[in-house]
Amino acid sequence: MEKWSLMTITVLLALTVRWTVSLGSYSGAGKPPMYGDYEAQRHWQEITYNLPIRQWYFNTSDNDLLYWGLDYPPLTAYHSFVCAYVAKLINPDWIALHTSRGYESQPHKLFMRTTVFVADLLVYIPAVILYCFSLKETSTKKKDKVANLWCSLSVLIKIKNIVSPQTQLKLSFAVTFLSLLPTCIKLTVQPSLRGFKFALVSCALSFFLFSFQVHEKSILLVSVPVCLIINEIPFMATWFLLVSTFSMLPLLLKDGLLLAYAVTTLAFLAACLTSFSILEKTSAEDLQLKPFSLSLKGYVSWFKSFPKMVRSLFLLSVTLMGVLSAMSAAVPPPHRLPDLFPVSVSVISCLHFLLFLVYFNIVILWDSKNSRSQKKIS
Repeated sequence: MEKWSLMTITVLLALTVRWTVSLGSYSGAGKPPMYGDYEAQRHWQEITYNLPIRQWYFNTSDNDLLYWGLDYPPLTAYHSFVCAYVAKLINPDWIALHTSRGYESQPHKLFMRTTVFVADLLVYIPAVILYCFSLKETSTKKKDKVANLWCSLSVLIKIKNIVSPQTQLKLSFAVTFLSLLPTCIKLTVQPSLRGFKFALVSCALSFFLFSFQVHEKSILLVSVPVCLIINEIPFMATWFLLVSTFSMLPLLLKDGLLLAYAVTTLAFLAACLTSFSILEKTSAEDLQLKPFSLSLKGYVSWFKSFPKMVRSLFLLSVTLMGVLSAMSAAVPPPHRLPDLFPVSVSVISCLHFLLFLVYFNIVILWDSKNSRSQKKIS
């Protein structure tokens, strides 16, 4: 009964936070002709409801792909299709073909936010609950500017002026493939659930950092698997999730979500400090780095001070992100450097992500638990 009470309180708190954040502004509000991501989601409902499936992804007289063309996978399109049916029942004007472009109203905003809320309630939250229960059972048994490499490098080297787009594409593919290859090989040779979760993080981060074209929100595709391992490495997972949110700061400021960003970030940090005691879990064992440390000659001399070093870097990182967030919101940039703050956020976040990629690969490649877990399973 106690665990169900705690789970219920946690879920209700999560839903309350979601709904509170949903009261804020949204991308492209009152900004024609394209408006923003909000309009993209609304337009996809318009397209999927009014056009036959064979026209959803193709340019036609009724489907101008230059105006928020549907570019997400089919599952997303079908979700928009279902939402559109509900929208039609409430107010047909919301999805009227062509004439509904740029539609904005408080009732429609409430509807759009509710579709996300309901989707979380039906799909995401039940999945999280089931995963948390599986962790408990397993434990008992055992007892733009985008913060990827190419965008950041462009500050120093304009790669697009050196090589052709086709060459950039090939280079991006090669680096992405090589960066995720070691993890995939290790998982193939020593398959395990634990290794699979860490591989999800490493591969997703490789794609974000080295892909030819990514959106700043693509870091969320890395954050989701990081949440799966927050119980195993709470310190590094918390740090990563803080940086991932910080990396989207220019986008959040653009959409008027500074207050939501600041409150939810500070609340998350406070929750992790109290619930996981992250600052007390910085030893080599806690960070899953003991096998790696044992493989280094002379590790004893500097690994003794390792927890203190990691905590200092974390505090420096959090302070830097806090200061840059405040400056981005309150201090006008120099006239000669109008993109100073967005570029700084991008570069600093990218450096963090590169270090995280190295860290996750070290944990995976030096993990000795995979083989032992596999023996138990077999």
